[in-house]
Amino acid sequence: MKEIILNETPVRTSRNYGINNIKISDFEEPVIDAFDNIKITDNENCVSNQREEISLKFGLGEYFLAQSNEQSNVDLKISVEKKLKEPIIIEYDFDEENNVLVDNINIDAKDNTKANIIIIYKSENEIEGYHNGICNAKIGANANIHVTIVNLLNTKINNFYSVNSSVADESKTLFSMVEFGGKYDVVNYYAKLDGYKATNKLHSIYLGKEEQRIDLNYITELFGEKTNVDIEVNGALTDKAKKNFKGTIDFKTGSKKAKGKENEYCTLLSDTSISKALPMLLCTEDDVEGQHSTATGKVDENELFYIMTRGISEKEAKKMIVKAKFNSMIQGIKNEEVQQLVLEEVDRRLD
Repeated sequence: MKEIILNETPVRTSRNYGINNIKISDFEEPVIDAFDNIKITDNENCVSNQREEISLKFGLGEYFLAQSNEQSNVDLKISVEKKLKEPIIIEYDFDEENNVLVDNINIDAKDNTKANIIIIYKSENEIEGYHNGICNAKIGANANIHVTIVNLLNTKINNFYSVNSSVADESKTLFSMVEFGGKYDVVNYYAKLDGYKATNKLHSIYLGKEEQRIDLNYITELFGEKTNVDIEVNGALTDKAKKNFKGTIDFKTGSKKAKGKENEYCTLLSDTSISKALPMLLCTEDDVEGQHSTATGKVDENELFYIMTRGISEKEAKKMIVKAKFNSMIQGIKNEEVQQLVLEEVDRRLD
């Protein structure tokens, strides 16, 4: 075992706050063998096995990037060349024989295309394991791309994930991210908006329990005129779970009339869970509009009492409140089966 430090913020704040990065003292390097439990639903024939060298401006750190480029055991490329009618769904299922995954997914969406891409990671309850993944998306002009990444791994598997995207002129992208699993769940998201009127939305939910450590680092850079970023994050923590949220919207020179907003809210379901948040707005352009907010609070006692007066137990009432807060994001997932899968996981994890 060794100690590693990863997921650095683009601009550092006070060390005393303990949010500039995450330190893992008991990191154990994995033995990487084959991973065969993959199901791909691709009626449009867009997915192929193809390795591509990946470079990241931010990411989790050099160790994880080098591992992805040199030791990956699954490499997929999704080529989108038209407006797709059917979703592309990729499912990774961890079990005792497939418990270490290092995967790269490269999305190449051409101009004037449309696609709904869903990536799911799930596991058997009791196995230990390791996941290091990268989703790299290049979005062409006037494209409409929705990528959903669903992490339903158990709380014994370490999950390390990087998302990287570049968005061209007048394209609309939506990344929906579900973060439920991982002993350590460490995620770095970066979007570069360099096209005129490029739009990037990131809608995310997280649910931590037991002694999970969740570290979310979302970074967007706006270069193009009239670009738009919208980051909406909603989460809940119970038991002794801990979460760091770091959100950065960076208005670069040239991003005149750009808009960016980020909101994060955490519901604490226990007195021993811990939530930290660091929203940041950076700017080198004078004609932009930015806003951010973050808040943490316990379940509203009046709301809880009202639900329980209807004959519902406290546990079930809390589940209802969490699902209500997650509802907007879940309903935005463009697949009813995946919506139901996520809702069932909320019930199971809060039992």
